[in-house]
Amino acid sequence: MSFDAYDIELHGHPMVYRQAGSGPPVVLVHGMVNSSRHWEKVALELADRYTVIAPDLIGHGDSAGPRGDYSLGAHASRIRDLLAAIGVDSATLVGHSYGGGVAMQFFWQFPQRTERLALISSGGLGPEVSPMLRSAALPGASALLSLVANRRLVAALAAGGARLHERESPAGVYVQALARAMQPLTGPGARHAFLQTLRSVIDGRGQRVAANDRLYLLDHAPTPTLIVWGGRDNTIPLAHGREAHRALPSSRFEVLDSAAHFPHLEDPAGLARVLGDFLETTEGAPIPDSDWGGVIGGRSAPRKATSASGANQAT
Repeated sequence: MSFDAYDIELHGHPMVYRQAGSGPPVVLVHGMVNSSRHWEKVALELADRYTVIAPDLIGHGDSAGPRGDYSLGAHASRIRDLLAAIGVDSATLVGHSYGGGVAMQFFWQFPQRTERLALISSGGLGPEVSPMLRSAALPGASALLSLVANRRLVAALAAGGARLHERESPAGVYVQALARAMQPLTGPGARHAFLQTLRSVIDGRGQRVAANDRLYLLDHAPTPTLIVWGGRDNTIPLAHGREAHRALPSSRFEVLDSAAHFPHLEDPAGLARVLGDFLETTEGAPIPDSDWGGVIGGRSAPRKATSASGANQAT
C-alpha cells in the first residue's frame, strides 16, 4: 500500500495532501516545519481499516506559501475546504504539536464535521514551550534563520545526529529533531511561512494562544477525545497533557515513554496502536448545528447585560 500525494487548487493556490487506505476518514494534521510525509508510517499502519488523509498545511511541505493568513483558524478552514472538495463530510481529526491547535480549532469551528479528536504532544494547552521556539518568535529571527538554516549546516546536523543515534547517545534524537526542523527552512518562502505561523501562536514569553478555557466544550460534547504525549518531550511539557486530561476527564490519556516530541516519527508503531484502539473502541459523534448552542451554553445561561453608563442614562 502506498501513501500517494495529490494536489488540488484551493482559492487560487495549490494544496497538496497524501492519502492511503479505505474506510472511515481520519485526517492527520502535522506541526510546524513538518509535512504530510512525516505521517507515512502511522498512516500505513491505519490504512487497512481507514481512509487516511494528511494535508500539507499552506506554507508547509509541497503546498503553496502565499502572503496571507496563517492563523489556526485559517488552517482549519483550509482543511474544511479540502475535505469538502474531495467529498468528505466528517472525519476524525488527529493533530500533532501546532497541528493539535489546528485540530482543536477545527472542532470549535466545525463541530458538525468532527467525529473524534486526537491531540498528539499538542500545542495550545499552556504557555511553556522550548526556548528555541520562543527565540524564533522574537524580532530579528528572520535574519538569524537565514544564517543557520543553510543546507550545509542542516546536513551536518543530520549526519551528527545519526552518528550519535548509532552510538545510542540520548542526544542523538534531539540533534536529529533539530536537523529535521531546520531542513524545510532552507528556502526563503518556507522561512516566511514558518515565522508567520509561529508568531500567530507564540511570542517571546511562550505560547500566547490557549484552548484551556474551551476544553469544557469537549467534556459537554459527545465527541470522543484522545490525548497522547511523548514521555521525553522537551519541546512542549508532558504536564500540559496531564493537566488537559484533568480538565477533560472524559478524555483518554496515553504516554509513549520511548518518544520525545515527535511520537509519529520516534514511535510510529506505538502511536498507531494507540490511535487504532481509540478509533475501534469509540463511536464518532459529530455535533449537529442545532445542538451546538446547547454545548456552548452548558456552563451558564445568558443574562441581560447592564453597564454603568446605561444605568445612569435618563429615561
